[in-house]
Amino acid sequence: MGSINSLIRDNIRVMKPYSSARDEYEGNDAVFLDANENPYFSPLNRYPDPRQRKLKSMLSAIKSVPEKQIFLGNGSDEVIDLLIRAFCEPVRDNIVSVDPTYGMYEVAASVNAVEFRKVPLDENFDIDAEAVRQTVDQFTKMIFLCSPNNPTANSLSSDAVLGIAGWFGGLLVIDEAYIDFSSKPGFLDRIGRYPNMVIIQTLSKAWGRAGIRLGMAFGPEELVDVLNRIKPPYNISSLNIAEAVGTLGNVREKEERIIRILEDRNWLEERLAGFRFVKRVFPSDSNFILVRVDNALNLYNHLLEQKIIVRDRSGATGCSNCLRITVGTKEENMLLFEALKSYAGNR
Repeated sequence: MGSINSLIRDNIRVMKPYSSARDEYEGNDAVFLDANENPYFSPLNRYPDPRQRKLKSMLSAIKSVPEKQIFLGNGSDEVIDLLIRAFCEPVRDNIVSVDPTYGMYEVAASVNAVEFRKVPLDENFDIDAEAVRQTVDQFTKMIFLCSPNNPTANSLSSDAVLGIAGWFGGLLVIDEAYIDFSSKPGFLDRIGRYPNMVIIQTLSKAWGRAGIRLGMAFGPEELVDVLNRIKPPYNISSLNIAEAVGTLGNVREKEERIIRILEDRNWLEERLAGFRFVKRVFPSDSNFILVRVDNALNLYNHLLEQKIIVRDRSGATGCSNCLRITVGTKEENMLLFEALKSYAGNR
């Protein structure tokens, strides 16, 4: 594997990062006349902590990862974009990922003028490690893997992923946005053994805080230092930091909600499997279900008429006539079930 330093773009390696006023002084017990802030309207007149120290301290305890190995972004999308900007030379380098998967990897690559190479998943929506290896070349700086994967809902083979980690010389970025809903352990405890492995997680799913846009990256300290150098000075607002701190202080509620979602997911899977127009309910390690039906567009439009919004994923590779359905509350799931029954009755 190449070292983190050897993978960084040359211009990023030599750049002088911006130093904000709040980088130069820690603490709140001072007269702050350094950042041209309005002296009134406390406390939101002050810039937020650019390093989010209190939040990282809580995450460190929950995730068992040192604070210096944690980076926080304005949603996982910012983390993805910063990784590409820091390590991929536009036009020259490329990124490899599986297909289908989360669409923002390709969007972020395109924005940064980086080639995006797709390796189709197999018939079970699992990764073909050999095909990945054949797609990688000397200019492949990153491999993006989403596990559990979106939109297919399944976890990728752990052995295949770790096999890739063993031979790949660039960054292996594993997006675990849905890991809390999986019975499989994930890869967070492996980042110490694989120095080029980066894990992305989020507060948007299991923690129920999609609205505050808080993404997390866990990886080598050297990589976190690089991301801190190029991020906007105050990328996480004071309001979002405070909300995240309050959220992380209630782990028990989060775990209880996960149990409820998994119970409701099982209930939905059983009901979906009972309809004749449903051809397959794919196994799920997530808070959503991928379902193949006889006519996805017709069913989507029927649900839309009932003001029930799902995602038609028929255009994704291997997902013809597939709908992606998020597990809702018991009441929402029941409304969905009744709408499906009315669809069946009209056929």
